[in-house]
Amino acid sequence: MPVYDYDLVVIGGGAAGLTCATGASKLGARTLLVEKEDRLGGGFLHFGCIPSKTLIKTAAVYQSMKNSERFGLPRVEVPPVDFKAVSARIRKVQALIQRHHSPQWIKDHYGAVTRFGQARFVDSHTIEIDGKPVSSRNFVLATGAHSDIPGIDGLEEIDYFTSENIFSLERLPASMIVLGGGTIGSEIAQAFSRLGTRVTIVESGDHLLPREDSDVAEFVQQVLLQENVKVLTVHEAVGVRRDGKKIRMRFLNRQTSEESEISAEALFIATGRRPNVETLALDWAGVKVGKWGVPVNSRLQTNIKHIYACGDVNGGLQFTHVASYEAGVVLANTVLHVPLKVDYQQIPWVTYLDPEVASVGYNEVRAKAAGINYDVEIEKFGRNDRALAEETHEGFMKILLNKKRRPVGVQIVGPHAGDLLGEWIAVLAAKIPLSKVARAVHPYPTFSEINKNISGNALAPYFFNNPIIRFLSSF
Repeated sequence: MPVYDYDLVVIGGGAAGLTCATGASKLGARTLLVEKEDRLGGGFLHFGCIPSKTLIKTAAVYQSMKNSERFGLPRVEVPPVDFKAVSARIRKVQALIQRHHSPQWIKDHYGAVTRFGQARFVDSHTIEIDGKPVSSRNFVLATGAHSDIPGIDGLEEIDYFTSENIFSLERLPASMIVLGGGTIGSEIAQAFSRLGTRVTIVESGDHLLPREDSDVAEFVQQVLLQENVKVLTVHEAVGVRRDGKKIRMRFLNRQTSEESEISAEALFIATGRRPNVETLALDWAGVKVGKWGVPVNSRLQTNIKHIYACGDVNGGLQFTHVASYEAGVVLANTVLHVPLKVDYQQIPWVTYLDPEVASVGYNEVRAKAAGINYDVEIEKFGRNDRALAEETHEGFMKILLNKKRRPVGVQIVGPHAGDLLGEWIAVLAAKIPLSKVARAVHPYPTFSEINKNISGNALAPYFFNNPIIRFLSSF
């Protein structure tokens, strides 16, 4: 039997890689974590969740300052934003979290060893790290993804921003075109607009947030329009050029075939992501690579069975919590030798707009595609006393119910949607009937009462149609 330097080598020090490496080491496997940068944390810490949510919070506070009169307070003339200070706060938050992602901290707490350098496959069981060979029984590709840059005429001559560099800005742009109306584009658009940038979102699809139902996306679009964000859907970028200090971009309306032009000081591109595999020499290991990710089976194995891929690099659901979940599946297969498979049916996600958008299970589009017959129950935030007290009563909750009146999916667009979704994650995972949610005592006044109310409302017609109830209520 071959003798290897390690039981498991994990390439990539982001959410998936860190979970794999620390978990494997804790379980007793000889583990090496390899990261090409000189820092750990990957996308979620350096240009994803952490900097974006820090920026979003800053923008929300500034928005509240501008709207002080809504809360019975004197009108405040807020000064312009010093984006250099905003960027400094982002770096401060990143530094605090980085302390728990240092090689020494990981070695002390988990026993995992980290090496910085470029990994390159020599064969399916061997990589070189800056020219030095390392062998392993199993490998995990956890190198993440980077922004996909569309082939727009003239773009190579233009300076533009992506999630990899937008948070290092030192000055707030006066105007910005956001190309792509998905999660990243919509979040950035609202945050910069609230801070004072004139923003136009350009989306080639029929509506913003393509993963969501059209009613949810339409609600979000109306909120953004009220905040002076311009939104152009069914528009495709066809050319761009520099005109002095401005960027001029040409668009084609896919419905009318008419062309138009927009100018702005800055351009932010959020049109998708591609896997970070260019420098790995995966062909030497025999690993196949697709356009949007490294293909894997339900156990997250590539076509080379002892080489796994988890996180954004495999092109699946690109969320930090999914990356960590997939890492756990890889650990089960490689270290515990349990043939665990992934199940994405009840993966939740949140878009951190204001109001937030949260989803778990089926939405209407996915339910129709799966051939599921469903009913819809909707509860508006305007009926919740806490929402009224906090002037955050916009939004709604939507539950999809199967023929047995059990929830198969929940979508929420409203304040604290991500937190409210937590109860529904448990309900769907444990297949808890709505009656138990309706009977459970929820504290008043909280947003969580929306969960109780919508459950009771969904069951009410069936409850009062019960012959026994009708008989008792006749007295």
